[in-house]
Amino acid sequence: MKIDLTDTTASKVNKALVQGRRAIGTPAVGMVLTLVIVTDEENAYDALKAASDASHEHPSRTLVVIKRVSRSPRDRTQSRLDAEVRVGAEAGTGETVVLRLYGEVADHAQSVVLPLLLPDAPVVVWWPVNAPLDPAKDPLGALAQRRVTDTYASEQPVRDLATRSGTYTPGDTDLSWTRITPWRSMLAAALDQVTCEVRAVEVEGEEFNPSCELLAMWLADRLDVPVKRSLSGGPGLTAVRMDTTCGAITLDRADGSLATLSIEGQPARGVALKRRDTAELIAEELRRLDPDDTYASALRYGVDRLKASWSGQAAKEEPVAKGEPKSDGRERLALPAPVETAAKAPAAEATAQAPVKQEPPQLEPVRKATTK
Repeated sequence: MKIDLTDTTASKVNKALVQGRRAIGTPAVGMVLTLVIVTDEENAYDALKAASDASHEHPSRTLVVIKRVSRSPRDRTQSRLDAEVRVGAEAGTGETVVLRLYGEVADHAQSVVLPLLLPDAPVVVWWPVNAPLDPAKDPLGALAQRRVTDTYASEQPVRDLATRSGTYTPGDTDLSWTRITPWRSMLAAALDQVTCEVRAVEVEGEEFNPSCELLAMWLADRLDVPVKRSLSGGPGLTAVRMDTTCGAITLDRADGSLATLSIEGQPARGVALKRRDTAELIAEELRRLDPDDTYASALRYGVDRLKASWSGQAAKEEPVAKGEPKSDGRERLALPAPVETAAKAPAAEATAQAPVKQEPPQLEPVRKATTK
């Protein structure tokens, strides 16, 4: 059942929800949480579909907040709230309310959402795109026990990841972290099968992929060993190689679906490691509503290195003198690890190029970070 309301209020939306439940014969409220999705019109359909699929595992009241941009100055001064109430088969196993905010009311979305929250039920806020850099201080984020973002959808994911490490508040999480759950489980299971000491790790994946950075930081934080970040064509994470005292342990996924686990002295075996869709990711996040201390520890580990890698990327894009060897950027994306020095140019060229680019001072903090 679907009920459309134009130029309405939160009170009328609540009445429409009660009316809809009675019309389909389910007056009782059986939802376990309130999921607030803050998005734009372009991404609303995909986000709502993912939430609807996840509701089969977590019945919830889903509130979709869409802030509409007014075309003229006069329209921006006129506030209006349009709502679309869906119950029954239209909303999966829960209830869905699509809220479109116009004018000044768009700046006060929390006042519209607050009366629609389920009483005595946890609140989760999810930003599929355009997430704030400090979700806990956002007016809608302040209403929630759990705040879900996705740095993979941002224009500068690594820089946003570094910023969020400084603004982290218990309850924050990221779908880029959720994407590496199978990788973390598989690597932990592989290490349980051997009694060796890990000496170094290499994480290979796409450039500027926040999931690759988070996995590398998690390994460096937990194993306390140098972790090298190398690049590949993807998709996503492609390989993790661990150098141990008993030989190499490799988890390689070249096609994005089937991976090969190789342990020294054991036959290689294939493992299912497919790339999951958004519905599976958000369903996993809704299973746990307490703070994720492991994510917080991994996120904070690489703050300085991530900031240094971003400044190094900006320096790489500056014009260089003729004849200067160009770097592919791999060493700037490496986490605390020994950094190879570029081949020296002839003495005459090195003298002319010295003022253009000075990488050693930028990479010095990386060497300091390796000592704990």
